[in-house]
Amino acid sequence: MSTPGRLSRRLFQLYGGLALYGASSALLVRSGLGLEPWNVLHQGLAARTGLSMGVVLTLLGAVLLLLWIPLRQRPGLGTVSNVLVIGFAMDATLSVLPGAHGLAARIALLVLGVVLNGAATGLYIAADFGPGPRDGLMTGLHRRTGRSIRLIRTCVEVTVVATGFALGGTVGVGTVLYALAIGPLAQFFLRVFALRPVPVPSRVVAGHEPERAILRR
Repeated sequence: MSTPGRLSRRLFQLYGGLALYGASSALLVRSGLGLEPWNVLHQGLAARTGLSMGVVLTLLGAVLLLLWIPLRQRPGLGTVSNVLVIGFAMDATLSVLPGAHGLAARIALLVLGVVLNGAATGLYIAADFGPGPRDGLMTGLHRRTGRSIRLIRTCVEVTVVATGFALGGTVGVGTVLYALAIGPLAQFFLRVFALRPVPVPSRVVAGHEPERAILRR
């Protein structure tokens, strides 16, 4: 059961995390040293269509949600918010953030972008309002095909990067750094932002410690 205070914190984490995710992706764009896999595709499509990256991200997210239907995936508040908020936050940040001049500044933007992206991922996933359209696509394919999440994610993201690069998206050291760092960073920040379970009051007074405790010190 969620208390009003707990629900408020979850909503803050969701929308704060999604906004930070879009902003951190903009930092990677401005670094010019390589983007995360899906944004390589978004940038390539933006270059070919003349649309902004944020608009492309939003439109592609909506298309991916349609693919959830045959996969029998159910979107949550976090899923729909993911589609709407990240693209807007990315475009808003790109509109005020100038390009970096000099290698040191570009590396600083890259590292900051990757770390903030990990924090953003931990924030919105810990809010537990449902996966984003891209993650939901992968889990849906996993359920329908029986293949491992690792195999499906690898195949999807390699395809996405290759297609985005062919369309003009930026692939570089930042893409590799993101791929190596985002897992550990997301896991760390998930622990930082995890919500503690709501204690359930009990009318039973235990006379002794259970023999099989779930958590052992």
